[in-house]
Amino acid sequence: MKNPYYPHLASPITINGTTFKNRIFGAPMSNPELDPACHMRKEDIAFHENRARGGLASVAIGLGIVDPVGRTHTKEVTLYDVMSLPSLKEVSNAMHRHNCMAVMELAHGGKYAGARSHGEKGEPLVLGPNDEINPEGLKVTSMTEEDIVRVADCFAQGAKLVKDAGFDMVLVHGGHGWLLGQFMSPSMNHRTDHWGGSLENRMRFPLLVIQKIREAVGPHFPIEYRMSGAELVDGGYTIEDGIAMAKILDGKVDIIHVSAGVHEDPDVFVVTHPSMFIEHGCNVYLAAEIKKHVKTPVATVGGLNDPDMMEEIIASGKADIIEIARQSICDPYFAEKAFSGNKDDITRCCRCFTCFYNYLTNRTFCCALNPVIGNELENKSGFPASTPKKVIVVGGGPGGMQAAITAAQRGHTVALYEKNDRLGGQLLSEQYIPFKQDMYNFVHVLEGRLKKANVEIHCNTALTAQQAADMHADVIITAIGAKPIVPPIPGIDSANVVGLDALHQPEPAVGQKIVVLGGGLVGSECAMYLDGLGKDVTIVEMKDDWASDAYFMHKNAMNIYIRNSKIHILTKTTAKAVTAEGLLCETADGEEQHIAADTILLAAGMKPDRTEADSFYNAAPRVFQIGDCVKTGRVLEAVTLGYYRALDI
Repeated sequence: MKNPYYPHLASPITINGTTFKNRIFGAPMSNPELDPACHMRKEDIAFHENRARGGLASVAIGLGIVDPVGRTHTKEVTLYDVMSLPSLKEVSNAMHRHNCMAVMELAHGGKYAGARSHGEKGEPLVLGPNDEINPEGLKVTSMTEEDIVRVADCFAQGAKLVKDAGFDMVLVHGGHGWLLGQFMSPSMNHRTDHWGGSLENRMRFPLLVIQKIREAVGPHFPIEYRMSGAELVDGGYTIEDGIAMAKILDGKVDIIHVSAGVHEDPDVFVVTHPSMFIEHGCNVYLAAEIKKHVKTPVATVGGLNDPDMMEEIIASGKADIIEIARQSICDPYFAEKAFSGNKDDITRCCRCFTCFYNYLTNRTFCCALNPVIGNELENKSGFPASTPKKVIVVGGGPGGMQAAITAAQRGHTVALYEKNDRLGGQLLSEQYIPFKQDMYNFVHVLEGRLKKANVEIHCNTALTAQQAADMHADVIITAIGAKPIVPPIPGIDSANVVGLDALHQPEPAVGQKIVVLGGGLVGSECAMYLDGLGKDVTIVEMKDDWASDAYFMHKNAMNIYIRNSKIHILTKTTAKAVTAEGLLCETADGEEQHIAADTILLAAGMKPDRTEADSFYNAAPRVFQIGDCVKTGRVLEAVTLGYYRALDI
């Protein structure tokens, strides 16, 4: 019987004798931290099991390294170590508890291996197609015939270990500039022997790896091969080359997984892992073109978060399988919600790179919109309330909404008070910004969850501390938020100065020539939005860089947009006065500069509204403060604090 909501997306698919329950696979996601021996910890297993619990047909563990020489950093699963077997067996058991297939990615860093290793004694051995110096300044040694055969055997041994651990499929990483992709690429493989030159020669090593794996795992164990449909870099191979490569792989592997790009190119990184400034489904065309030329099932991947779009991709024959990574973090129950008719409750990944940033900097799992991520182990069983209480939440931004939802779900009686006519807080400013629609949609998701949890909602109600005290609540959670920072300069209260609320309408209440006063993340994104509307925009920022508070991957994506825009950025520049004609500034050289403008958009930051928040002390036996009224931050901090403070009740 077909699923009434997504008949194609929900339909099973059988790959080399293994039946996957639907067409949504969990794309490879690696672990930011492992135990000292590079085996998976209980915390890592709980993270991936959480992805499996919500209805994905499979979950792939990323970056299983098959060879010590192939490591790109110190926290990759060591498939060359048989002692990885116990933890991998726990992984497969965890997947199978939820009728989800367990998949392991087999990888080798090639010429990029060793580049980010730590604790090496002396210069690490780095192997690749050619003798060269890699971007990290390390010497790369051209692989000999013996090296090539040895590494192919390593892939086979890693695959056998994974199969012995109970996994259901292996995914061979031949894309994004990893070792096999380096051999496939005419821009990276400059060999003149039978491992380089012609397409057939460049494909010889990947085919040897596939052959060795097949011999190791037998004829009836699925092999998925990930490739870049096109490298998208100067001198790299095109989709036409990708089609030719796929035709060579056709029939030799069981899934051709089509991604895009080379991970070492920062401009392409945000296409391989699409940023919010790129349309959803931006890489689907690569899979669609390749599918026209092969009989092997084709998977597509890259920033997909909408089940309607996914259904269309499968129904129209662009691909046979959808793979999701970040979306499976943001809402692990994505598939289950879609297939049960609850798509409005799906939290859609807003592609903000919070997960990437935390992965690369503090080596933790994290999501801006999902407070459970990174804490799956302790959240596994839920937290019912020991004694139901009367709870008042003051403030209807994302933090207050999440606190109210979590408290109500635990069995407390909850009332939420918001002084404005709508819930959402600062997220309401995203409503009309095209690249922020997934973030704005989070408001609707939270509103739906509030109703399901039977939270009593009072908008247009500026609740005072005395009124709250008169209600005799057991707990008050203040999520009042923050106030804009207003620079104390002459003319700042002029009619041509507006706040971010000027953007809270279909046509922004601004003129044609705009100065954005404050070049942090918020101001810079506002400038991009206004530039997209054809406005003449100048950013004025006191610091020596713009968007210095942005995650570096997001900043890179912003930079790609801004360098092709008409936005003018002035750093190390201080606002001195607002005039009738614009903004008077002082440059780093101490010179005065007047910038003509119709509108000054104030984006100088926010400060906690401490006075109002502190007034609620002693208005109930327990009073918690969360969000920007404690310390201004991102939606990540607001949602996380709301969730965990509600668990404290």
